[in-house]
Amino acid sequence: RGKGSNMESTLKKKIISSFKLQGLSLKSAASSYLVDVLIPYTYSTDLNDILDKILEAIQQQPLKTAILSRDVVEKAVDECNEASDSDSERALVVIDAFSIPAFEYNSDKRKFFPRDAGTVLFGSANDKSSLWKERYSIVRQATLRHELFAPPAVEGMNAGSRFELKTVEFLLSTSGSSKKVLVLGMLVQIKEGKYHLEDPTGVVEVSLANSQFQIGLFVENSLVLAEGVFDENIFHATAVGFPPSEPSARSRLHLGNVNFFGGPHKTGAKSSVKLQAMERQHSGAMFVFLAEVHLDNEQVMTRLNLLFKGYSSVPPMAFILMGNFSSAPHGNYRNSDLANHFQMLANIITKYPSLLSKSQFIFVPGPSDPGPGNLLPRPPIPATVTRSLSETVPSAVFCSNPCRLQFCTQEIVIFREDLMSKMCRNYVKFPSSSFDMTQHLAKTLTSQFHLCPLPLHVQPIYWQYDHSLRLYPLPDLIVLGDSSKPFTGTELECQITNTGSFATNGGEFKVYMAGTKLIDDSVVLLPTSVK
Repeated sequence: RGKGSNMESTLKKKIISSFKLQGLSLKSAASSYLVDVLIPYTYSTDLNDILDKILEAIQQQPLKTAILSRDVVEKAVDECNEASDSDSERALVVIDAFSIPAFEYNSDKRKFFPRDAGTVLFGSANDKSSLWKERYSIVRQATLRHELFAPPAVEGMNAGSRFELKTVEFLLSTSGSSKKVLVLGMLVQIKEGKYHLEDPTGVVEVSLANSQFQIGLFVENSLVLAEGVFDENIFHATAVGFPPSEPSARSRLHLGNVNFFGGPHKTGAKSSVKLQAMERQHSGAMFVFLAEVHLDNEQVMTRLNLLFKGYSSVPPMAFILMGNFSSAPHGNYRNSDLANHFQMLANIITKYPSLLSKSQFIFVPGPSDPGPGNLLPRPPIPATVTRSLSETVPSAVFCSNPCRLQFCTQEIVIFREDLMSKMCRNYVKFPSSSFDMTQHLAKTLTSQFHLCPLPLHVQPIYWQYDHSLRLYPLPDLIVLGDSSKPFTGTELECQITNTGSFATNGGEFKVYMAGTKLIDDSVVLLPTSVK
């Protein structure tokens, strides 16, 4: 009896200590219940893992207090028992754009709440207005938390170099002033040749004639910080820049464990102890990214064969191949021709059993691949075209564009679009030569928290699924399949890389080493006899 009491006491102390580390405490009935449940595992090496799972299940519940009752703990234990046979804790999860959860920001409660994305692709006029309001709300709430805009922690403290944001409504309520003000708004062109600044409170004409533009690619519908004076019903902007972005870690401090990214977990993957351990076990994982993989090009197929042969001795976690998958995507027989080319690709893959069994093959459609037109997000290539490859290569996944990969705790966003050229064709002001174009693009994406901040008439988006292109919180890695020059950069701990064109840039591609988070520039060189 004494030995049993000592064992229970030791276990109880361990349980209470584990909960305290997470800022939680247990009522007496709750701790006694957990002792009864865990007593068989007292000397088991699985005890810590079991405790971590219970804690994770508790943190997924909408807790009203940090002092836990027995009911809360029982519910968590039941969920752990139900999930014991689940395969949700996989190292690699492919997330379709149409399954990404939607959230909207409530400015009164200063919190994000789930929103039903609906099942209808073509939304109403309200959905279009909500699209712009939600983009604005996300950027504004992040901007107000930035040290340049946040109010002093102690009332009466010197504000120093802090700025105060004004609304368009504030400007319109004044008769004009020589004092400079700062406004967060969207650049719009209501009348041709005349730009306006718009926010949820109103719209005002803006003069950009003497404006100094900061780093970034400024296009119509960009959310900008404009500094200037309001006079004669015109806001004369002297400086225009993008709002400050926000590192992922800081965003999550305010968002908690909410899963914005998508996937099988109710909470964000970064808070999962099990996934963290799994990531350490897969420290050597590699991801190979290629774009513009023209399967009707003989040299491309030769390069693919060489690529697979080279990696057959060290199979990567996944090959991510982005379209367009044909150099001639139009014509009466394009679907049947593409189906034949996918079968040819399957024949190459089956030559390497190690890749067939250990690597995933993920296919992201390009703008000209079979599908419902130039709308984002783009659904997977139709099964009628890909069936032969899917049957031959069981690990093949045909997904949407954009799509997301969750590798353990790492979040990866993949987007196949010629974004650089579209941004450059539609900018309001020629970008400053003080920065490289890749720096301009990286700043634009991270400041707008959006993959494609172009006007909707340039790149149409399903209004109800605009949230699938959001970059909030910022992911670990953004992979662009852009036919422009390859590049790699970092903005606020978010890596952004462009693969370039595998077909036209001489077999260039990118390799991501997940363990070290390094990106290698790679190329498949053809033998002299094949060139």
